[in-house]
Amino acid sequence: MIRSFDNMPVNPDGPNMRDYEDVTERYAIEVPEHFNYGFDVIDRWSEDRSKLALVWADRTGRDIRKYSFFDLRCLSSRFANALIALGFEKGDRLFVMVPRVVDWYAVMLGCFKLGVIPMPAPNILTPKDVAYRINEADAKGAVVWQEHLSTVEAIRDQCPSLAHLVSMEGEGDGPADGWMSYRSLMEKASRTLPRDAVAPTRSDDIMLIYFTSGTTKFPKMVPHTQASYGLGHLVTAKFWHDLKPSDLHWTLADTGWAKAAWGKLFGQWLIGAAVMVHDASGRFDATAHLELIERCGITTLCAPPTAYRMFVLEDLKGYDFSELRHCCSAGEPLNPEVIKVWKQHTGVTIYDGFGQTETVNFIANYPCMPVKYGSMGRPAPGFTVRIIDDDGNVLPSGEEGHIAIRVKPEPPVGLFTGYWRNPEATAESFRGDWYYTGDKGYVDEEGYFWFVGRADDVINSSGYRIGPFEVESALQSHPAVAESAVVGSPDPLRGSVVKAFVILAPGYNPSEELVGEIQNHVKAETAPYKYPREIEFVGELPKTLSGKIRRVELRGLEEKRKKG
Repeated sequence: MIRSFDNMPVNPDGPNMRDYEDVTERYAIEVPEHFNYGFDVIDRWSEDRSKLALVWADRTGRDIRKYSFFDLRCLSSRFANALIALGFEKGDRLFVMVPRVVDWYAVMLGCFKLGVIPMPAPNILTPKDVAYRINEADAKGAVVWQEHLSTVEAIRDQCPSLAHLVSMEGEGDGPADGWMSYRSLMEKASRTLPRDAVAPTRSDDIMLIYFTSGTTKFPKMVPHTQASYGLGHLVTAKFWHDLKPSDLHWTLADTGWAKAAWGKLFGQWLIGAAVMVHDASGRFDATAHLELIERCGITTLCAPPTAYRMFVLEDLKGYDFSELRHCCSAGEPLNPEVIKVWKQHTGVTIYDGFGQTETVNFIANYPCMPVKYGSMGRPAPGFTVRIIDDDGNVLPSGEEGHIAIRVKPEPPVGLFTGYWRNPEATAESFRGDWYYTGDKGYVDEEGYFWFVGRADDVINSSGYRIGPFEVESALQSHPAVAESAVVGSPDPLRGSVVKAFVILAPGYNPSEELVGEIQNHVKAETAPYKYPREIEFVGELPKTLSGKIRRVELRGLEEKRKKG
């Protein structure tokens, strides 16, 4: 199976990408007619029963357990057999709301083997969110962690397609009333599942469905096939994460986010590396995460910008980062000041990357080339990415436009082919030869891409077009700023003015003097016309389920205030 990319093995003696131009010219994935990630990857690695696949830490960070690929083979086969016993067939949808526990892998991989389509859901969904997802997809069943049963109970009568409800119990918990017990189902199921006992899956069969963040509209269903994620994430793990079979990789992400697929499920195991999972819950604990990096010997780390911003507020001199060799960030571009502070204390550069729920990693910084702080990097092997205008014309370097992926004559492996059951949204995103990401940016003369913002995030003020990220980067380099979000606030004279919502770092208190100091700092860091004319200190920022700042909500708040 892995013959598809055996011509480009991982490099044990240095970065997997030594020459960007050479690799992008040669890279190709030969997609077979039939492919099944559960059988072709997990079960293949399990032939070595001792090969490490997963390191798991409980919520305290003290109970740490290790699991082999053979363990995952047995767990996933058990769950697939349990689904068969319940009458599930290839193509049925299963709603999955399970936190960062090992049995989440049993559910996901078991579904893949059978061809059942899981819909991973963030563990912070409201009953309304859950009902929307189940009904949009006509889910046949739901597997829900016991702590979240009340969320589903509140809307189960509104979901006529639900035929099977499975409660996943924690250790020491009993089965829930009115629900089938996950533990009982697994105990009754066989740990073996011959491949010829189930319907074969084609490479273009839907493997799983994610829902978009729903930043401006209702969430859309994003289907990924066995090939687009099961094979496409090779570029994520091999080139951006720079993984080798000996690595222990940790991506910080909830199981309901597409980022979990990016860093906890696919590309890492294609390479044969092990992944780290921490059953974290509640407010992010920077100290606990830093301690686990040291205790578990994490070698490669991928974390969102918010996590790195909180890390650099800690006393990093007190930790041993000697085994950490490579770091990445995604979700939103990372501020250059944070990258500099992290490298100062760990010796490791953070390599920014870019992608969406609809894609694998398709723009990134790589170890073989210089990092330009604040840049997203260059297109991943296998992807042709350009900056284009509304009519699909490629724009020259330095000119702002849509970040788009070429889909003709053939779409790249790793890109979805359209929103499920939503032809209007598909037609809006796929136009002519291009997939429009909905993000704005520009490319410089050396081919590096720079993020400006979502298409609806750009601020128009007195004729100037101002990207929020540039202002946020300048804000981030001030020691008083822990995190910020910048939006346009309506203004009768300028159309809009730049407004910053700022979370202060520990030890700083709101004051008019601090507002002036921060404003002057931004003027010195970037073009003066971009400075925030208004600053509001807040305790938290609104974010999507995947952790991205909801600037649309802040803009709406400002519009309401100014109208009032």
